[in-house]
Amino acid sequence: MFRSRQSAETKSHPARERNRKTWTDTAKMRLACPGFFVALAAPTTAVTGSAAMELSGVFSGMWLGQPTYMWLVFLSTVLALLAFDLGVLGRRRSGDDGTIGVRQSLGLSAFYIAAAAAFGMWVWVSLGPQSGMEYFTGFALEKALALDNVFIISMIFGALAIPRAYQHRVLFWGILGVLVLRAVMIGLGAALVSQFDWVMWIFAVFLAVTGVRMLLGGGSDHTPDPARHPLVQALGRVMPITPQLHGQKFLVSLPDAAGRVRRHATPLLVALLMVEAADLVFAVDSIPAIFAITSDPFIVYTSNIFAVLGLRALFFALEALIHRFEYLKAALSLVLIFIGGKIFYGQLFGKVDAEISLGVTLSLLAGGILYSLWKTRGGTPKDGDAPSQTA
Repeated sequence: MFRSRQSAETKSHPARERNRKTWTDTAKMRLACPGFFVALAAPTTAVTGSAAMELSGVFSGMWLGQPTYMWLVFLSTVLALLAFDLGVLGRRRSGDDGTIGVRQSLGLSAFYIAAAAAFGMWVWVSLGPQSGMEYFTGFALEKALALDNVFIISMIFGALAIPRAYQHRVLFWGILGVLVLRAVMIGLGAALVSQFDWVMWIFAVFLAVTGVRMLLGGGSDHTPDPARHPLVQALGRVMPITPQLHGQKFLVSLPDAAGRVRRHATPLLVALLMVEAADLVFAVDSIPAIFAITSDPFIVYTSNIFAVLGLRALFFALEALIHRFEYLKAALSLVLIFIGGKIFYGQLFGKVDAEISLGVTLSLLAGGILYSLWKTRGGTPKDGDAPSQTA
C-alpha cells in the first residue's frame, strides 16, 4: 500500500520528482567539480571586495587638504556635542525660571573647553606640532571674540525683553546657524586666499584698522534698535511681527487686521535674526584674523566651531559677570593689531613662527582678562578709570 501511494504521489506531482533529481545531480557535481562552484561565486566576491575598496578609499582620501576621516571625526564630535546640548541641557536646567545656573554654566563651559583641547591634542598628534599650535592659537582668538559677542547678544535680549527661560532656544538655533554661516564664509575665504595673494594685504589693513578703532573706543556698543535693524525691516515686509511672545515659538498663526489667519513672526524669531547678524559681523573680524594664522581650512573651521560651541552654556554665567571684563576689548584690539602686523611681516620677510603667534595671543588675552578682574575686584573699576566701552 505504501509503495502504491508513493507511486501515485510521484505521478500526481511530477515537478516534485524533477526537483529532487536536480538537487541530487547538483550535490554530485559539487563533489566532483568543486572548482566550478568557486568560479560561480567569484563575481559576487569580487563585487563585494570592490565595494569595500571603494569605501576604504573614501575614508582614506583627502578633502580640503586633510584626510576625510579627520573631517568625519570632527563632524561626529560636533553632532554629539549638539545632541548633548539639546538633550541634556534642554532637560536639566537648574534655575527656577528654567535657565542654567551660574555654577552649572561654568562647569559646562569647562567641559566644552576640555573637549576642544582634547580635539586640539588629537590634531597635534595627527598633523604635527605646527598644525596643533595653529589650532590652539585660532581657538584662543575665536573664544575671546565669542566672549565679546556675549555682550552684544545680551543687549539684543534686553532690547526685545526676551525672558531668560527662552534665551537658551535662541542661542541653540543661533549656534546651528553659525555652523552654516562660518562654513560658507571660510570656504569663500579659503578660495580667495588660495587664488589671490593680494587678499592677505587687504586682510592685514582691515585687521589693523579694526584693532585701532576698538582700542580708541570706536566699537558699536550702543543698544541695538530692533525696529531699525535691516533684517527685521525685511522680515516685516514678508510677514507681520507680533509684539507678544508666544512661548518658545518662532512663528505663530494669528488673524490679521482683515480677520484672515496669517503666519506671524514672534520677538523670538526677531532675536534669532539679530543674533545671527551679530555673529556675521564678528565673523568678518575673526575669519581674516585666523586666516592670518593658517590657511588650512580644516584648522580654520574646527577652531572656529569649537570656540562657539560652548557659547550657549557660557552665556548665562558671563551675562552676570560681563562687567568684570572691562579691558577684554582693549586686549582684543591689540591682538587684531598684532595679527595685522604679522601679515605685513609675513608678506615682506617670511612667515612668523606659530610659537610666537600662540604666545603673544595668549599673553595679550590673559593679560586683558586678569587686569580686568583685578581692576574690578571691588565690583566696579578702581579709580574710575575704566574704559568707556564694555567688553
